[in-house]
Amino acid sequence: MVCGEKLYIWQAQGWPQWGYDLSQLVQPLAEVSRAQGVLLGRLADIGIAMRDQASLAALTEDVLKTSEIEGELLSAQSVRSSIARRLGVDIGAVAPVDRHVEGIVEMVLDATSNACAALTVERLWGWHAALFPTGYSGISKIAVGQWRSDADGAMQVVSGAIGRRKVHYEAPPAALLSAEIAKFLSWANANTDEPALIKAGLAHLWFVTLHPFEDGNGRIARAVGDLFLTRADGSPQRFYSLSAQIQRERSAYYDVLERTQKGGLDVTQWLLWFFGALTRAIESAHITLNAVLNKTRFWQKWTHIPLNERQIKLMNRLLDGFEGKLTSRKWAAIAKCSSDTALRDITQLLEWGVLQKSLSGGRSTSYGLTV
Repeated sequence: MVCGEKLYIWQAQGWPQWGYDLSQLVQPLAEVSRAQGVLLGRLADIGIAMRDQASLAALTEDVLKTSEIEGELLSAQSVRSSIARRLGVDIGAVAPVDRHVEGIVEMVLDATSNACAALTVERLWGWHAALFPTGYSGISKIAVGQWRSDADGAMQVVSGAIGRRKVHYEAPPAALLSAEIAKFLSWANANTDEPALIKAGLAHLWFVTLHPFEDGNGRIARAVGDLFLTRADGSPQRFYSLSAQIQRERSAYYDVLERTQKGGLDVTQWLLWFFGALTRAIESAHITLNAVLNKTRFWQKWTHIPLNERQIKLMNRLLDGFEGKLTSRKWAAIAKCSSDTALRDITQLLEWGVLQKSLSGGRSTSYGLTV
């Protein structure tokens, strides 16, 4: 960045006085409200237990996708087990504790379950420490639970190979962070004039623009956004995942973010994208809800069948979205049993009609749930 050259939004005159054209946002806000109403209408027709399962599924997807955006793949079983344990939702067998998963789950649940609590420096530092329990990001040691120092240079968002790096964004210098964060938190905790959903969109943008940590800024920005979305919804239970939608539209997200951070203080275009993605996230939640209802119907249908623990475990894996094809070899590996035992388990389920052989060819026979 050339000295004196103003490239980024935080250098604009009047920062951080956000501007937006409310007349352009009325229709997108109405679309969000319509989508919320349709989803809540469906949820009102099911029992508390199924709503808990739907919330568990949404939160699991949120944790998985907010990490996947950063290129980090977590175990779905570990995430689901960790969330279920904290929410008191019975899912049968639980997966082993993973310290890294536990930290991300703690952050996401604190942002949503305690959304009405004030957002403070200590809370943000606690989230950061939870994300990096070992003090390392990959193999690099980072400053945990504190703002970045810029000891190794300005905080930049870059892409491309070494020697051909493109700088997409440069954050405010570390020396300004204490004052900048204080402004953000004062606004975040005050009763301001913005509609609640607009405040959620601005909070996400403002935090990721400050980029106050050495690493984890994207995940914490999405948690901040979720906190304000929870306040806007008026319910601590989450039934949709904006992080999952951002992952699905990752390229568009980074594109609009870069344009916004290199523009002026009118952020109407960012909010238009944010509300569009939010509407699509809520609409996608119907897929999750359908899966929860299908799972409930499945167990109601086969409640009279005396399944053993291995069979129950594998049926749940299939119902939760098994990746790839289920073979007897995979069954044995997941259930931690011999190949003969796996084959007996499968044969029983075939005879009862719970499972069916896949119609697709291949060297190994695979199985799926009877539809």
